[in-house]
Amino acid sequence: MIRVQSSRTVVRRLLQRRYQSKSSFGIALATASRLVTPKWMLNNPVSLVSTEMNTLAKNIMGLIGSGHPTLNRVTSYYFEAEGKKVRPMLVLLLSRALSAIPVEKRNNIKIDFTDFETAPVGKDPLQKFLSSKPVENFSPLQIIHGIQSMNPLTKEASPIPEKQFDDERGILPKQRRLAEIVEMIHTASLLHDDVIDHADTRRGRPSGNVVFTNKMAVLAGDFLLGRATVSISRLKNPEVVELMSSSIANLVEGEFMQLHNVAMDSGNNDLLTEVTPVGKLNLRTHDYKVPVLPPQSTLASETLTREQQQEIINNAFRYYLHKSYLKTASLISKSCRATAILSGAQPNVIESCYNFGKNLGLCFQLVDDMLDFTISAKELGKPAGADLKLGISTAPVLYAWMEDPSLGPLIQRHFNQQGDIQQVLKSVELHNGVDKTKKLAENYRDMALKCLRDVLPESDSRSALEFLTNSILTRRK
Repeated sequence: MIRVQSSRTVVRRLLQRRYQSKSSFGIALATASRLVTPKWMLNNPVSLVSTEMNTLAKNIMGLIGSGHPTLNRVTSYYFEAEGKKVRPMLVLLLSRALSAIPVEKRNNIKIDFTDFETAPVGKDPLQKFLSSKPVENFSPLQIIHGIQSMNPLTKEASPIPEKQFDDERGILPKQRRLAEIVEMIHTASLLHDDVIDHADTRRGRPSGNVVFTNKMAVLAGDFLLGRATVSISRLKNPEVVELMSSSIANLVEGEFMQLHNVAMDSGNNDLLTEVTPVGKLNLRTHDYKVPVLPPQSTLASETLTREQQQEIINNAFRYYLHKSYLKTASLISKSCRATAILSGAQPNVIESCYNFGKNLGLCFQLVDDMLDFTISAKELGKPAGADLKLGISTAPVLYAWMEDPSLGPLIQRHFNQQGDIQQVLKSVELHNGVDKTKKLAENYRDMALKCLRDVLPESDSRSALEFLTNSILTRRK
């Protein structure tokens, strides 16, 4: 215990001297990067930044490369920029932390003997199965890639020395591939989100839709998701395939929820047009909206009792958190669960890893929504105040609404009248909406930390995960 804490303190002090201008979130990322970086890469002068994240991006390009040069440029555009890459970092760190659990206690996995040329015997099967690589392909390459027998970029992919990396770092090949898949899915969602939100910057430079047009950005996002699903299937684990595929669907569901904005949609939302079903299909109702008061209500304070107003706000908050889970926490939580499954961990460990990712993801989104009110566009690397401009009510606004009923009509009309945004900003400041949001984020952070400590042995990697989780509240981009 003392050794781990002292080593962590030394590393933190060294990094604080080196990164004095950075937030503790930046320091945490730098510290975590070193824990998932082979020594040979730390001394690699070719790498722009000596972390495994750079090799991860290169490996991804080997997975997604197309025979069309323009498509390659669009899909690689966001990978070229310096991003946080928190999601693959979490997968890699969690993989290392899980490796601290003895192999004999990570036997909750069904061995697929088709992974081996000859049936293994003795105690070897479990170890060999856990350390087996994703399959290269199921179908012949000429079928997968079309007319050409092999994707041109796939030939250029140069894998890192796997034995040295995996044996020394405790990260299994399939877990490393999972980290790459997670970043592919996330990047595809960024391409799509920037089109939907009419964003003009991302990671401090012009967004993909601005550089390449909306159509190309959407198609590139679709292509990334297609390549990701191929890679998911090659992990040869049905539950992991289900988890990661459903996380893609969750991203779309969350975006649809955001189009509705909040649960008390007036029915006049200009983003959506209600179409009467023709009755040819018996469609099961599956609406995420929670029960609210009749839409003809104006939500003005004089037309509602205190209890009615509180009911609507509570419904709106539940709707907001559900949307936040689907848009942000789903990919993080399901990738953490998949990481534990690939390690062969027991069910209680798998469940705690999932809950860790869920709570951390919600904390991350709450902080993101806070930054929209507190950080300039230059610091944030993307437009600040974008949510209000899009008519989206996040936690700071909902907390202010609890104290200021006059915000109800503004929220209902999506801040589309002159002076609405200014009034909301004043109310959020007056009623401490940002501080209350930070308090909620702290609660989710604490739950995430508890999940880690309940099931994972002490290790440098667990300490790095704790450090990273704690520092999310201090990030500035």
